[in-house]
Amino acid sequence: MGGKIIDTEVLVNGGGVGGLALAVKLASRGVQVTVVEQLKAESPQYKGELLQPKTLAILEDLEIIDRVLANGHSFSSLEFIELERQISEPPRKVGESCMDYESLATPYNYALMIPHETLKAILLDKLKQYEGSFRYIQPARFTGFKDGKALIRHTKDQSIEPIHARFYIGAEGRNSPTRNAMGLKANNRTYNHHFLTVTIPRPADFTTGKIVTTNHRFLGLFPLPDNKIRTVFLIKAGTYKSMKEEGIEYFHRAYEELCPELGEHVASLESWKDIQLMIPTMYHVNRYVVENLALIGDAAHAVHPMAGEGMNLAIQDADVLGELIAWMKRKGHFDNRLLKWYEEVRMPRAKFLLGLSHLSALAYSFPYPWWRRIRIKSIEQMEQDPALHVKQMLNISGLGRWDNTVLDRLIQIGAFPKRKHTVSRSKQLQYFFERTEDYPWEKEE
Repeated sequence: MGGKIIDTEVLVNGGGVGGLALAVKLASRGVQVTVVEQLKAESPQYKGELLQPKTLAILEDLEIIDRVLANGHSFSSLEFIELERQISEPPRKVGESCMDYESLATPYNYALMIPHETLKAILLDKLKQYEGSFRYIQPARFTGFKDGKALIRHTKDQSIEPIHARFYIGAEGRNSPTRNAMGLKANNRTYNHHFLTVTIPRPADFTTGKIVTTNHRFLGLFPLPDNKIRTVFLIKAGTYKSMKEEGIEYFHRAYEELCPELGEHVASLESWKDIQLMIPTMYHVNRYVVENLALIGDAAHAVHPMAGEGMNLAIQDADVLGELIAWMKRKGHFDNRLLKWYEEVRMPRAKFLLGLSHLSALAYSFPYPWWRRIRIKSIEQMEQDPALHVKQMLNISGLGRWDNTVLDRLIQIGAFPKRKHTVSRSKQLQYFFERTEDYPWEKEE
């Protein structure tokens, strides 16, 4: 270790979507930011591709929404189809519902699928506009602290470079060295199921999201641009090896049974090597901030992938933290104590969405017939009761929070009749997050 010490106002450890979104926010406001990324090429691993409405609004603020829309596939509705398997016959449809983002009183009343690496490339390209404020070190990784400076190990020659920053941000993901340096632990919660995920071609008219389920199976289908589709297939934990032994034909048959229109497309998969095993976990650290260190995204919280919130939480974390640090820069005073605002805004929101995702996971975790009947009824009620419908879509959108009441839950399981009256725009907007809730420190001005 030697040479000149790099000085920067903010060091972001991790150049994924969350870390790059934070860098764009900071650099666009004149904050000196350095990003350290350990990968030297595109990641082969599946990462989040679904953008929720709140995230789209943030990307508009970052001035990249046009490119995101041009490179993604948007959809406003998500279909839920429940099938009953039959011996020697195709499955019989026993339930069908649809949840619609268009019920939300917002310009972004849709979701969007975009390949993870495409979004990273858009963010990196945007950062070229701020070369005076942005430095990118790749491939390298943060390894710890010494004498109050971050130690960055370069992959190519294993040399160590010290970097001094006013704030150090951990955006490395689940195995976060920054989190370790803060003395925080992530206690994983595991589930009784895993997922197999793969992208395959799709028919041109397959344009909306779809969840297809039976008593024992779950298949999530989310259309990507270029006539492709991201597929997520639930399997019982511990069965992956035995499935592979049955050959790729097992996978072909399972998809064709649940979604016949994808039959010829899934048949194009020739090897299990094309399919990725995804093991869902959930955790939430008890602090996001320690002195001048902070965590965003999976470094702070891991969410079950059922509700598609992981990447969105990271970008929303980056938005709040970026605004806060930029505000400090504008005020001419970086203060560790002010980082508490970030934790106070983001921690309860992340906890709430982790809870929603966990409930979604439980809905498909048990094969009992009575559990399935509750699930079918619950989704039907959410679709047909206007208040339940709006609450569900608003909560997953990230745009606001509208808690369910005891009456809501009773209606959801069919113990009370559905309500018929619609939810007015003005009523909805009462539960949208206002700017002073996203950035409460601004009220001090």
